Order: sequence, then structure tokens, then C-alpha cells
Amino acid sequence: MPQENHVSRSTNINIRVAPEQRSLIDRAAALALKTRTDFILDAVTRAAEETILDQRLFQVSPEEFQAFQEALDRPAASNDRLRALLSRKPGWEK
Repeated sequence: MPQENHVSRSTNINIRVAPEQRSLIDRAAALALKTRTDFILDAVTRAAEETILDQRLFQVSPEEFQAFQEALDRPAASNDRLRALLSRKPGWEK
């Protein structure tokens, strides 16, 4: 397995996993040319960032909010290319 990056770390996180999970993680880490620790840390950090970004609060003025609501209430413009795309069967269902 590749040598672990020498990043200063000051806190431990301990988890228990099933042997199958550890094996899967080890296989993926090897494919990514990372240590198990670095692979897990990268994956968990990315998931945490995505979770936080999905929960962002956007503050707008009453006027901006009204304009936003009006845009949502407005009928969608005709879009032939989108309609054609949505009417096609996905490649994985063929």
C-alpha cells in the first residue's frame, strides 16, 4: 500500500467495520493509490462538505424573494430539445 501522507493530525476517529467493508475499502484505496486512512478521510470529508453545502441558507431581500417566487410560478418556456431528451428511453434500459 502507498506510504501515508505526513499531514499533522491531532485527533483520532475510531470506527468498527465488517470485514467485507474493510476489504472493499482496501480495494478501492489501492485503486486510488491511497492508504486506507487517506481514502476514508477524503471520502468522509467530501461527504461532509456536500451535506453542509446542501443545507446552505440563502438570505435575500423581500424584493428578491418576490422575484424568485414569480419566476417559479411562471410557466416554463417551451423547450423542444429537453422534451425530446426526457421522452427517450435511458441507455441502461435498452
